[in-house]
Amino acid sequence: MSTVQIQVDRNSRTPLHVQLAQQLEAAIQGGELPVGSRLSNEVDLAEAYGLSRPTVRQAIARLVDQGLLVRKRGVGTQVVGNSGQVRRSLELTSLYDDLVAAHRKPQTDVLRFGISPATREVAAALQCEQGDRVLRLERLRRADDEPLALMRNWLPPEILETDPSTLADRGLYQLLRAEGVRLKVAHQTISAIPATPEQARLLTEEPGSPLLATTRITYDDHGQPVEYGSHLYRASRYSFEHTLVHR
Repeated sequence: MSTVQIQVDRNSRTPLHVQLAQQLEAAIQGGELPVGSRLSNEVDLAEAYGLSRPTVRQAIARLVDQGLLVRKRGVGTQVVGNSGQVRRSLELTSLYDDLVAAHRKPQTDVLRFGISPATREVAAALQCEQGDRVLRLERLRRADDEPLALMRNWLPPEILETDPSTLADRGLYQLLRAEGVRLKVAHQTISAIPATPEQARLLTEEPGSPLLATTRITYDDHGQPVEYGSHLYRASRYSFEHTLVHR
């Protein structure tokens, strides 16, 4: 496990987590933390640097956002900067936002709404403890009466006050913005899976038909995770457009 020499100025107007992130970034760019090396855990880093664990967590999240670090289950936090990885820019919008912008009528069936214990996967995404209370949402999104996507989302319960009726009428990001949450950045993965019989039934596809599967962790302007989403889209009806950025 790797640590590097860090010095923070507690009298500076620059937040401590930003100072820590900047110095870790310099260590990565300078080769002091080479690609493939693993950072010590948050507790050890906090003790080594004389900082709080939330401060260390924010700094790590900032570098994850920049693509310099990646969190891997069972491995920990690993350096990936300068690895030649392709980075793609995506506008941070919701499916609801996309449909409205395309002048299509979004409609939502709320399939599940309530508090549930966080699974290991959800806890890792939302940076909470396994078993903690999270708000779980499951929705079927339609466009002009045609099924388009199955969406599952988990959020910290204190971040959003809503009900199934309101959720059926408005987009999740729209509700979050109305609560004053400032969505800043998200990490999203896209893959393809065959539809199960139940997924096919809800999306009016044949079992085994290809579905676009995405997972997304969205962070606010303080670097805190505010939403974890796992969505399935009909590949025959939906596509993603990426803008590739030359670095």
